[in-house]
Amino acid sequence: MLGVKCPQFYCKFKNMEFLFYVVVFIFGLIIGSFLNSLIYRLEINESFLWSRSYCPHCKTILSWKDLIPILSFFILKGKCRYCRERISLQYPLVELATGILFLFPFFLKLSSFIDLIFYWFIFCVLIVIFVYDLKHYLIPEKLVYLAILFTLFYHLFKSWTINNLDLLFILNLIFAIFPSLFFLTIILISRETWMGWGDFQLSILMGLILGWPNILVALFFAFFIGFFVSLILILLKKKTMKSQIPFAPFLVVGTFLAMFLGKEIINWYLKFGMIE
Repeated sequence: MLGVKCPQFYCKFKNMEFLFYVVVFIFGLIIGSFLNSLIYRLEINESFLWSRSYCPHCKTILSWKDLIPILSFFILKGKCRYCRERISLQYPLVELATGILFLFPFFLKLSSFIDLIFYWFIFCVLIVIFVYDLKHYLIPEKLVYLAILFTLFYHLFKSWTINNLDLLFILNLIFAIFPSLFFLTIILISRETWMGWGDFQLSILMGLILGWPNILVALFFAFFIGFFVSLILILLKKKTMKSQIPFAPFLVVGTFLAMFLGKEIINWYLKFGMIE
């Protein structure tokens, strides 16, 4: 899946490839800054479309000098220019992560600009879910529903333009969301004490994004990494066996790993199984 061959829709930039990637990275940083604002506005249930950015502590409207992705954080030494309250590390980390992730689609075999827009949108949604659940132990359901609809329309459009929506496409969607029934079973058995409805909804989105069998790779890594991190936190006495640990960040990490390495991991597993 990984490669460095330029997709057709931006091959004309090949002679200025490095500059092109720099521009994309900067664009990703700017979008990351917007995602930080979105995460905060979702928390306080405030519109993010028309109001200007402000300090969450002193409520002072921020100027352009305070909103330069990553640079402003270091220039201000991690403190608000006006009230001197500390700025969370979340802000530069989200900006940096978005900038880097916006480069990743160019190492995949994209066939159109629509593919690029799809990946960028999904990356943004997953980043917001990762941070929001990590902070508030809650998954923004409306965002998940929006992403599910967007992903369905994307796949329907792609399938219709290629092979007029054949049965194989429908079966792939069904198999892809089938593992989410495992989440549903856990929720019903535990009465939402082990896992919440947001995780179930996110697993459906993961299946639609990744398809079959990549969804299995994502879930394997999510549970493996989740178990490993939880064990470390318990050993360090940061958490106990009864503590609540947000699971969406592990699902998001599993999704990214399956998205970029899923086919390689599955091929390696099948080859390893044949050798055995």
